[in-house]
Amino acid sequence: MPDLPSRSRPSSVLVLAVAGAVTVANIYFPQPLLAAIARGLAVSDRTAGLVATAAQLGYALGILLLVPLADTARLRRLTRVLLAVTSAALLVAATAPNVLVLAVATLALSTTTVLPQILTPVAAALAGPERRGRVVGVIGLGLTLGSTLSRTVSGAVSDATGSWRTAYAVAAVTTAGLLWVLPRALPERLGGPDTRPVPYGRMLAGLPGLLVAHRALRVSALRGAGVFAAYSVFWAALVFHLAAPPLGYGPGAAGLFGLLTVPAALASAYAGPLTDRYGADRVQPVALACVGLALAVAGLAPVSPVALVAAAGLVVLGTSACQVANQARVLGLGRAVAARVNTVFMLATFAGGALGSLTAAGLYGAYGWRAALLAAAGFLVVAVTPTGRERRPRLAGRAAGARLGVPVRAPRRETRCRSPHPSTSPPSPTST
Repeated sequence: MPDLPSRSRPSSVLVLAVAGAVTVANIYFPQPLLAAIARGLAVSDRTAGLVATAAQLGYALGILLLVPLADTARLRRLTRVLLAVTSAALLVAATAPNVLVLAVATLALSTTTVLPQILTPVAAALAGPERRGRVVGVIGLGLTLGSTLSRTVSGAVSDATGSWRTAYAVAAVTTAGLLWVLPRALPERLGGPDTRPVPYGRMLAGLPGLLVAHRALRVSALRGAGVFAAYSVFWAALVFHLAAPPLGYGPGAAGLFGLLTVPAALASAYAGPLTDRYGADRVQPVALACVGLALAVAGLAPVSPVALVAAAGLVVLGTSACQVANQARVLGLGRAVAARVNTVFMLATFAGGALGSLTAAGLYGAYGWRAALLAAAGFLVVAVTPTGRERRPRLAGRAAGARLGVPVRAPRRETRCRSPHPSTSPPSPTST
């Protein structure tokens, strides 16, 4: 099989999208179960909320320590190891005797279920610059559907069996099933045949150099962290809000909210083609406005199921569209560092998610629904930052990057004349 064909096949992209949906579900399916976990393990809602926080922290840890390996490692071998460890950790969580064991198992499984952030750079490299946003949008759609529908499935399984543990067992079997499918759809390596291997320690040490070298990455990291923190506050608090009076819904109803946001998830896929055409800086303000509108609707009508469903859909639409635009921007920085720039971006994003989950667990228990929404709005303000114009890295930044194994593009000379023959593969409008 060629290392990376110049154009991706639809079947390969579909396999990657489905695999991303299945694996990312491991992070989100426990959320509708938090109230049931609190009752089953005889702990408070706030303590049970630490399970969701452990999932976000573990995912961020896995992104930092494991995703950079995809730039140089053998992808098929790496994939098999991650899937096997994740499946085993899910089985441990299913049999956890107390919340401490459950939190530790959740931390472990979320650390190794980072395949979505390996598959996205692979898909972007397969697509090429002219279709990068579109393919990232398809993968992003898979991740959005996985994160939203997993809540529905886990809630339904919990209601049907009367135990939250069954949902963990189902997730373990589903994740293990990918061992026979996913590795065959991957190239042997992400980088080209002339890519020089970088020692692991040097690779990790070079991650800050990427932020120094690329303003596009800094902007995307800040926006990703802010919007995903708001997303996590909303969903983590919503579970407790739906279970509390006067609504009083169970895990199944909480999971149903995920199913009702599927149209919004499908609509978010259009952010990819729009990013290819107009650029990330034009797509993101609209996406962030959707999240802001959602928080306003949820705050004005806190006990209206219709208003809450509409708010949930807007949160999914806005967050997913912002994510697609951000990733298309950073993955345009070069195939040689695709996994590493995605590492930096997603590390910031899920660190924001972990902070959001922790904030929701504390604020909702102490002050209620509207306080959690105000916190989400505060995180959203962080994401709404001016971008200015992209600047090419300074020479000092390039030299530092070279020492740490961070390839940085050399600056081009600015000319007043343009070629009368446009390139067939125009550079990304957000590349540096």
